[in-house]
Amino acid sequence: MEPATEIVKRFATGAISLGSISREAHESLAIAMNRIGARSNSGEGGEDHRRFKPDANGDRRHSAIKQVASGRFGVTTNYLVNATDLQIKIAQGAKPGEGGQLPGHKVDQYIGWVRNSTPGVELISPPPHHDIYSIEDLAQLIHDLKNVNSQARIHVKLVAEVGVGTIAAGVAKAHGDVVLISGDTGGTGASAESSIKHAGLPWELGVAEAQQVLVQNDLRGRIVVQTDGQIKTGRDVAVACLLGADEFGIATASLVTQGCIMLRKCHLNTCSVGIATQDPELRSRFTGKPESLINYMFFVAEDLREIMAELGFRTMDEMVGRVDRLETGDAVEHWQKTRGIDLSGLLTMPEAGPGVATHHSYDQDHGLERALDNELIAKSMEALEHRVSVDIEMPIRNANRTVGAMLSGEVARRYGEDGLPEGTIHTRFTGSAGQSFAAFLAKGISFRLEGDANDYFAKGASGGRIVVVPPKEASYVPEENVIIGNVALYGATGGEVFIRGTGGERFCVRNSGARAVIEGVGDHGCEYMTNGRVVVLGPTGRNFAAGMSGGIAYVLDETNDFASRCNQEMVDLEPVVDHEDIEELRGLIEAHLLHTESANAKRVLSAWDEMLPKFVKVYPRDYRWFIEARKRGELEPVSNG
Repeated sequence: MEPATEIVKRFATGAISLGSISREAHESLAIAMNRIGARSNSGEGGEDHRRFKPDANGDRRHSAIKQVASGRFGVTTNYLVNATDLQIKIAQGAKPGEGGQLPGHKVDQYIGWVRNSTPGVELISPPPHHDIYSIEDLAQLIHDLKNVNSQARIHVKLVAEVGVGTIAAGVAKAHGDVVLISGDTGGTGASAESSIKHAGLPWELGVAEAQQVLVQNDLRGRIVVQTDGQIKTGRDVAVACLLGADEFGIATASLVTQGCIMLRKCHLNTCSVGIATQDPELRSRFTGKPESLINYMFFVAEDLREIMAELGFRTMDEMVGRVDRLETGDAVEHWQKTRGIDLSGLLTMPEAGPGVATHHSYDQDHGLERALDNELIAKSMEALEHRVSVDIEMPIRNANRTVGAMLSGEVARRYGEDGLPEGTIHTRFTGSAGQSFAAFLAKGISFRLEGDANDYFAKGASGGRIVVVPPKEASYVPEENVIIGNVALYGATGGEVFIRGTGGERFCVRNSGARAVIEGVGDHGCEYMTNGRVVVLGPTGRNFAAGMSGGIAYVLDETNDFASRCNQEMVDLEPVVDHEDIEELRGLIEAHLLHTESANAKRVLSAWDEMLPKFVKVYPRDYRWFIEARKRGELEPVSNG
């Protein structure tokens, strides 16, 4: 029979973010799961990069599963390469469609540093991913993540709902390696009470439907099905497996092993056992040990082995989808509400013809061997291995997707958070770049594109420099034409970007640290931005700065109507009069001129005294409070966590 040591490798902790719980609890879970070859899940809160290095005793404190949620908090290149699994969180089982929330009083200096955000300011993950509006978009993000870390499995987290089987089939066709079906009864006490009680469906319904649809369409063999939502015992795991799951997330019970007493007030920051709190005094009460979780996981595995023995199964793969071995008589004949219930839809075994798999049996083909980055990496070996500067020139076309991500992954894998010295790898492209050009571009890499770029440009940029200019032979006026697509710099955490031309919608959405200069943007610019600097040398669309809680934007308002197009719910608009602001703004425009030879930048600088009063500073109120408190000495800067 399959040994317990192999069974526990199918277990994960479920998504529990750093911020929702204390760092001590987060690290204890990670250490325990890494010791037994299982996986802890970072949740969407990012992770301290110092945890990626093993301890002196060999323990690893990093989460094997790194989550990529709509907020993209802390999603750097280094974060992505230090994972065995990358999980795209589409929704949460306990609150489907609501996004995530972290109250401001739980965003201390350390959490703000990890998440590239402002301490004390509430963090909200939007319900949608702004780069996913179709299965094709999902396939693009899967491809992006697989490029940056080819060794990781790519998950897509869905919730149990009517029709989830069809979505799971789409995930399989989009080349996802794992689909997670999350149930309604999970989630922490930080979820809204109305959501906990009234939203979502049980995981059993979602897993059964996903299994049936995947088998019927001969997709089951190429994807792992995982589930979670208050799975606690070997019996729960057995039921999930018989309904069609290969792997299992156990979150609430994992926290109970660490001392959680289910106070259900995680959002208040007052957890008396030091788990769901960032209060230093309360955190000191944490008594959890990795050994407790390890013991629990093995008890669950042994409980499952006894059930497997009773049913006559030697391996878990034999159990997957065997709904005919589920006993329903007691429920159907029960005198209470379940009497006479029709379970045929739940317990239907889809017909599997010859060669049709009923459990995961082979890996997806991600087509990475065709990536342009393979050539980039080959030409950059001197830089990667010996930190010697290299210059590369090559054409690019829109079929080349996610250019730069694989190369950035190699840099991060070798040099971590520090990356390479600035400009070590300098590449000049000519042509039209495809989607996700310069995604997750790491420190030390410089891309210059003479042409144009598609959607998701510089997604997750992590310190590299990117310059986009029109072709030399172009007859159009650059500042009057779109040169990059929608959703540029989504979730960028660092780097510099200079664009001679205008961008589409949602420029710098969720920007967390990049510095960018552009000559006009569409609707929703700087949406949900938490850090960084943006200069717009031209017009903006409507709803600029919606949800912007950090960073600063400088907008050239020559028509004097920017205020009507800016969402001022969280920001103030003011003239640029502070000496530091003036120097910063001028420096960014001078750098833009240097890198792009922009006629617009030259025009502004040549008449600086006349043009400066036409700039508007977009200053988030919460960020202002943070900066002023730091100047008064009330907050110490966090440079190393």
